[in-house]
Amino acid sequence: MRKLIDRLRNRWPDSEIRADGGETPLQRSLLRRDSVRSAPFWLPPFLLVGLFVYGAVLWNAVLSLTDFTGLGSPDYSSLDLENYVIAFNGGTPTWSELTVDPIWNSLQNTVALMIVFSAVCLALGLLLAILLDRKIRFEDTLRTIYLLPMSLSFVVTAKFWLYMYNPDTGLINIALGVIGFGPVEIVQNPDLKLWAVAFALIWQFSGYAMIVYLAALRGIPSSHFEAARVDGASTVRMYWRVIIPQLRTATVSALVVITVFALKAFDFLFSMYGGYQPGPSADILATRMVREAYANQNWAYGATIAVILFVMALFIVAPYIYSQYRRGEL
Repeated sequence: MRKLIDRLRNRWPDSEIRADGGETPLQRSLLRRDSVRSAPFWLPPFLLVGLFVYGAVLWNAVLSLTDFTGLGSPDYSSLDLENYVIAFNGGTPTWSELTVDPIWNSLQNTVALMIVFSAVCLALGLLLAILLDRKIRFEDTLRTIYLLPMSLSFVVTAKFWLYMYNPDTGLINIALGVIGFGPVEIVQNPDLKLWAVAFALIWQFSGYAMIVYLAALRGIPSSHFEAARVDGASTVRMYWRVIIPQLRTATVSALVVITVFALKAFDFLFSMYGGYQPGPSADILATRMVREAYANQNWAYGATIAVILFVMALFIVAPYIYSQYRRGEL
């Protein structure tokens, strides 16, 4: 800003600056700028987002350095990293008489859910997009059907799949019973809990991945397909060697959105398992964070887990934003 003002001052000498209080050329130039003239429209939401979003994130980070347990006011006089040490090593903190377990189990479940959910969702979305790109019949109807689950909330999806997983009346166990494998207790089985969540989330978000890939496929020039056919490439080889490498941007875009949704799947697990204690086999960082804050009254420790979640999301989103900036798309 200072460099801009200096350039404007060099453009209009001091002899042109009015002494009667009127507008100077510098002032007129600044007032004519689009950013200044549009300030009444962008400045209020900018301040509100800065206060209630980024301000809250900063306050949460500071709170994680305290011993706040939810009663009274936080003590900001002695800030330390005790909560972060306990989060990864466990132990008995100074602000509690109870031993706190480390977050490794929840972190492992969160990473496993992200990897399985993202990989299968992208692969299934790509397969559906390729099939729809082949100009099949009822393409519009199928595209709507595949995308429809994306419009549902996590709560609705959880209740729907809770019914589907029911050992007595669920359609999955009825189908397994027909082939002689049912009934199977899915929701209460510790070995299947996390994978039941991943399967339901894949059902919900594979349509989103399909739309992203389909838009990218429609953007590839038809000459690329024709050149591959002229060279004698089979359909599988054409997509594997020519088409799919051109979908890198679409893959990264879909991956960022899908993995962020996996990080905040708290309401899905809360609705499916009836609370924020789904059990060790399905406990993720989001459920652990809410349980520590509200059930155990360890607000500072819950804020610590929230910061860890924020850092994980930042590691996912930041490279994507940087790549968009390097390509000039921001």
